[in-house]
Amino acid sequence: MNRWKTVIVALAVTLPSGVLPAAALPAGVLPTGALPAAAARSAAPPIENGETQPIYSRADALTETVFVEVAGVDSDADGRPDRVAVDIMRPKETASGLKVPVVMEASPYYAGGNDVPNHVVDLDGSDPAGMEYRRNKFNDLRDEMFGVDGSDVNRAAAPPFRGYYDNYFVPRGYAIALVENLGSGRATGCPTTGLDNETAGPKAAIDWLNGRARGFDAAGNEIRADWSTGNVGMIGVSYNGTLPNAVAATGVKGLKAIVPIAAISSWYDYYRANGGVLAPGGYQGEDADVLARYVLTRENATQACGALMDRIEKDQDRVTGDYSDFWDQRNYLNDVNKVRAAVFLVHGLNDWNVKTKQAVQWWDALAKRNVPRKIWLHQGAHFNPFSFAGRNAEWLRQLHRWFDFHLYGLRNGIMDEPQADVESGPGQWAQHASWPLPGTRDARLHLTAGKDGRNGTLGTDRPRGRHTVESFVDQSARTAEQLAENAEATDPNRLAYLSAPLARDARLSGTPEVEVRAAFKGGRSPYLTALLVDYGTDARAYGDVVYGDTQVCYGQGVPGDTGCARLAEHTTVTAPYKIITRGWLDVRNRDSASKTELLREGRFYDFRFDLQPNDYVVKAGHRIGVVLVSTDRDFTLRLPPGTGVSVDPGSSSVTLPVVGGRFALR
Repeated sequence: MNRWKTVIVALAVTLPSGVLPAAALPAGVLPTGALPAAAARSAAPPIENGETQPIYSRADALTETVFVEVAGVDSDADGRPDRVAVDIMRPKETASGLKVPVVMEASPYYAGGNDVPNHVVDLDGSDPAGMEYRRNKFNDLRDEMFGVDGSDVNRAAAPPFRGYYDNYFVPRGYAIALVENLGSGRATGCPTTGLDNETAGPKAAIDWLNGRARGFDAAGNEIRADWSTGNVGMIGVSYNGTLPNAVAATGVKGLKAIVPIAAISSWYDYYRANGGVLAPGGYQGEDADVLARYVLTRENATQACGALMDRIEKDQDRVTGDYSDFWDQRNYLNDVNKVRAAVFLVHGLNDWNVKTKQAVQWWDALAKRNVPRKIWLHQGAHFNPFSFAGRNAEWLRQLHRWFDFHLYGLRNGIMDEPQADVESGPGQWAQHASWPLPGTRDARLHLTAGKDGRNGTLGTDRPRGRHTVESFVDQSARTAEQLAENAEATDPNRLAYLSAPLARDARLSGTPEVEVRAAFKGGRSPYLTALLVDYGTDARAYGDVVYGDTQVCYGQGVPGDTGCARLAEHTTVTAPYKIITRGWLDVRNRDSASKTELLREGRFYDFRFDLQPNDYVVKAGHRIGVVLVSTDRDFTLRLPPGTGVSVDPGSSSVTLPVVGGRFALR
């Protein structure tokens, strides 16, 4: 893979200004003490309009590789501290006294990945034709994560620093550090899919940039980062975006700002949901052990880390799906109170790989602690916002000002701008004071059983009279989309409840929740799945994009790296419905994700669980639907069919976060 050109690098730079008295500082530069925790130690690059200017040469930039010691961590048990490999690019002027901040990306993907089979999910003994257990995850997601530069150079063989941000930020007085994390490529140690040893790798690189850790060249000579101001910003997409969350949760000094894009905040919620085993969208059967083995690309991998990989496979528990110490150790929310870095969070509203809950629960936890923050929510899937053709310039403007403010201390107004940028439809961007959108209130809609052979209804009024019980039988051959597509007909394998056509557009903004009173009988499936559906023909985005043929140039180019990229537009599909969001529960975990409790067959229980957060406009004339199924073929385990599920609609409801509350649905 191309570790460099396609990598979204977090460029962080520190504005040194303490040498000059406040009155002599360049316009727009805050005096020492007024900076947002930015150290001040060297002359700043020229500032215009509150922004650093591209005066340094990308072509003449210095590069080096430093092997940083991860003190106190020996995950491969070889008796020596683990090391990460850090590739650095910095302006040549740093060799003669210029000190700059660092934009850092850490990744386990730089050396590519191994061919690792996913776990079998068809637990009835079948293996349907077309089930693919050996997909190369990085190859599948590479363009979506990192963009398309139009180069014919083989990505895996490409030299370092063919990425977007060296071209853009190095000329503006930033250094770039790309950290090859534990167990991958030239690093030592072992990957663990989110354990604290992985966090310690890039943290050690930040410590080295601040003089608190040791680094060495390939010959073993100790190297010091005497060119660094110590201020660091981290950025990345997917796993590369997850590591900024993890490192920020350590509270490491020197990390001033992070930009987690399509990032994970709790690994349990990536591979599980409310007590049930669950897959990332598109990767049925993947689990923590599969990913760890995939990124284990270091030398002597099996000898060094094979036993640890086996232990991960055992401890992750694909039987109960319960939240356990294994997962708790991989939950960054536990340490959100340590976050001192500002957070610029980005997520796709159609991302079913790293689902939206990962972003929203992190965002909500940061909000409770008043962490400085911004958020972008777009209509893409697992995607780098840099690559949106209609939003590329605005992305670079905000990202540039974000790093300039937090790493250089420039008074540029970025934190005075609206906090949230949300794309409500393809290309339909708007800025908002906060997210969920101001004025959002819960609206509870009640389920009512169908009559005369029709589907049930959904409305703000509680049903009256005697409750009618409705039933369906689980199956595992049809997808949720196939079960939900026909709004008119009933179906033996699901129940559906539809609202009346909306009189006006309704904006959902936040996390829906369902309450279902149900009984299970026979069969083996423990899942209860709820789908929230928009019924009405429209052209909608589903996360797919198409790249244009014309390259857009954004930074200084060098031979083999033009500083240009092909950008993408949303594609739309016209269809009579769309699943807005969905949620899952292992009904044996009805009281806690940490505890499996068997159900009494045929007994009714009250089940309550969340759906994935979203921001979505249901248009006037459309109907809102709730569809209940058991097995969700593309996400859950597939057990033998036949489980009977009986539902009491009169005791069931869905709570939606609606701008304007329940009155907006009338």
